[in-house]
Amino acid sequence: MKCLDAEKNTGIETFFTSARGIGGKLRTVPKDFIVNEISKYPSKKENGRFMIAEITAVNWETNGLVRELSNRLHISRKRVGFAGTKDKRAKATRLMSFHNISKNDLAKVKIKDVDIENIYESDHPVKIGCLLGNRFEIIVRNVSRGTRSEQVQDVISVINNNGGFPNFYGIQRFGIIRPITHVVGRYIVFDDFEKAVMSYIANPIEGEDEETYNLRERLQKTYDFSEALNSYPNHLNFEKAMLNKLVIDPEDFVGALKELPKNLLTMFVYAYQSYLFNRMLSERIKQKLPLNKAIVGDTILPIRKGIIDENAIIITEKNIAKANKQILKGNAFVSGLLFGSDSVFSEGEMGKIEHNIIDGEGVDPRDFIIPEIPYISSSGLRRPLLSSVNNLRFELNDDALNNGKLALTLKFELKKGCYATSLLREFMKSDDIRSY
Repeated sequence: MKCLDAEKNTGIETFFTSARGIGGKLRTVPKDFIVNEISKYPSKKENGRFMIAEITAVNWETNGLVRELSNRLHISRKRVGFAGTKDKRAKATRLMSFHNISKNDLAKVKIKDVDIENIYESDHPVKIGCLLGNRFEIIVRNVSRGTRSEQVQDVISVINNNGGFPNFYGIQRFGIIRPITHVVGRYIVFDDFEKAVMSYIANPIEGEDEETYNLRERLQKTYDFSEALNSYPNHLNFEKAMLNKLVIDPEDFVGALKELPKNLLTMFVYAYQSYLFNRMLSERIKQKLPLNKAIVGDTILPIRKGIIDENAIIITEKNIAKANKQILKGNAFVSGLLFGSDSVFSEGEMGKIEHNIIDGEGVDPRDFIIPEIPYISSSGLRRPLLSSVNNLRFELNDDALNNGKLALTLKFELKKGCYATSLLREFMKSDDIRSY
């Protein structure tokens, strides 16, 4: 089955299931994509230094939401903590913390399509480690009237029988409209900061509105940073921050990158690693190697007390039977490589896949040490090839927004770092799942 060009550009080259897709569109309206964090709540403490709150936002990207909240509260964005980033076109409930802010000041904040609830005090902030997973309720609209429940159930059966679905990084990791974060990351890793910056602030891509496309195209040709700063619309606030730096010093491309929020800048290198991982996972599927069972040479990650242990184990003829018993019990996963400065390759067939892709890229482990911006360097790690899914349920009904069509509602839970869209694509197999 054909994959989207956009998916192929992010390393996703195949499907896991062979059942015929239902088609359809995602996010016809933001509330079609509901995600609620499953978090570890910081303990309550009267007169604590941090104010904790549940923030429900519709159609708000995480960095934009943090910026708006910090502006309304007149504090640095560094004083706003969150456990994980969320898609913009969604209704997302997330846990956040605010340093040295009163409960009354936080409760008084009014932002369109944002609700601030369940405020309490704590001595501990919300950080990335607070996120355990996410609970989803997603509506796929514009599904063909001829679609039958059996098609959906066929995909669910394959997923259940294999203990999950391929743990691809979803396209939102790379940018839904402009999937370029891995491109920027690749240029950073290869020490070409000019191309990294221009890939972000210029680099016109089909899918953006015509005005923005034309402005990016003009900047790509002229390098006139001053003109671009004056003509770019305000919603391109990150681009404008970088352009402002380049107007002062047109050669300071590293400085321009540093104008971005730390979590976004870090995402570029991670996105390049994610792209390489996706390619490796795609190749394993294409070679019909199992995801839910180890073969000799594989690297497995044990699960200890519900947490993935980074002390990886290489599979040999001697330990393969024991390892596969643990995998079957859900106590270990077969892993793929997120390549970085300290990476260790698998052996056997998976090792060949990893080496071929890394060698083809011409990238060296030392390239992931970024002296110009040390905090975005990455030592690398490993990631499960399979994502488990819990409490997966579905309903197939009439689509209230599209007469004569059906709507599929899916409810499920995923662990942190796993992408709902990577599960949804197995059901949909659409030429383009976006509706915007």
